[in-house]
Amino acid sequence: MRHCFVGVRIPRPWDPLRLRRATARSTARTPAVARVVYNALDSTKTTKGLGGFTARVLFRSRITDMGTGSTGHVVRSTDAAGVRATPAARVRTFLRTADGVRLDAAYERRTAAHEGAPGGAHEGSDDLVFVVAHGFTGALERPHVRRVARVLARHGAVVTFSFRGHGASGGRSTVGDREVLDLAAAVAWARGLGHARVVTVGFSMGGSVVLRHAALHGGGPADAARAGARTGSRTDAVVSVSAPARWYYRGTAPMRRLHWLVTRPEGRLLSRYGLRTRIHHRHWDPVPLSPVEAVPLIAPTPLLIVHGDQDGYFPLDHPRMLAAAAGDHGELWVERGMGHAENAASDALLHRIARWALARAG
Repeated sequence: MRHCFVGVRIPRPWDPLRLRRATARSTARTPAVARVVYNALDSTKTTKGLGGFTARVLFRSRITDMGTGSTGHVVRSTDAAGVRATPAARVRTFLRTADGVRLDAAYERRTAAHEGAPGGAHEGSDDLVFVVAHGFTGALERPHVRRVARVLARHGAVVTFSFRGHGASGGRSTVGDREVLDLAAAVAWARGLGHARVVTVGFSMGGSVVLRHAALHGGGPADAARAGARTGSRTDAVVSVSAPARWYYRGTAPMRRLHWLVTRPEGRLLSRYGLRTRIHHRHWDPVPLSPVEAVPLIAPTPLLIVHGDQDGYFPLDHPRMLAAAAGDHGELWVERGMGHAENAASDALLHRIARWALARAG
């Protein structure tokens, strides 16, 4: 029996070299790869062998994108109309991290809105830049990441980038470990563009990364001697959305399936060709600082923790643990009816986050 993989007939057994050659013939259709594979494998009747196993455990179970997945309500933008960008408002480039990984990155200036546009004009500042850290298997060109950037651009400039192993960036994903170097490179680039205030906004995996980054690159006067202050990679405010509090969490079905995707060779193979995310095969050594351990080190930098009460990946004990660790310097917003990460963050919520950042950063 053969399985259809983005219009390519893949013979069993699943040989990586043969799969690579077959997939290369259909690169023009890769943006829709995950959706096509869902449809193809979700209807698989057999449960024998790798194909049937992955059909039942991975795709049928909706392991998609922790930032743009189907767990929770999918939000559509209401801000598309009425936005007028200045000439040459978007710059696309590649950054280089401290460990030599090339990152696909984009910069967008603050946009001007017509008074009659949905939501009207918005408070904003040209000296502030939002650096957006997407969720696992996301990328800067994913629709929900673009929507987040478009909404935040009504309040300030925006830097988006693809984490290592994602999209057009190089390297392989370490699922939240060395990604802190990716964020540091993006923040340093944002400051190098002349912005006095930098706010990091992370979703899911990106939410854990912004917490660890802020702990390592503090923004307060007492942190002036840190390497982050010298290199410009410090941040002035932190927003963490749908982030885990601790590592190795397997308490929900989506997270158990995600662990299979990351830890199993066949899972990493499907992630590479089905979700366009290249995952490193090595385990963490040493285990990085967990988000709940990082949070107390962020002070005095302002911190906002946002979580949906319908999050299918991380239940409410995660944001509550983070808020308790933050103490008085952190705020917790539990959003009623919200699911997980970028796809569940409404435009109204993103505007509220931006207004919080404008008031608290710097």
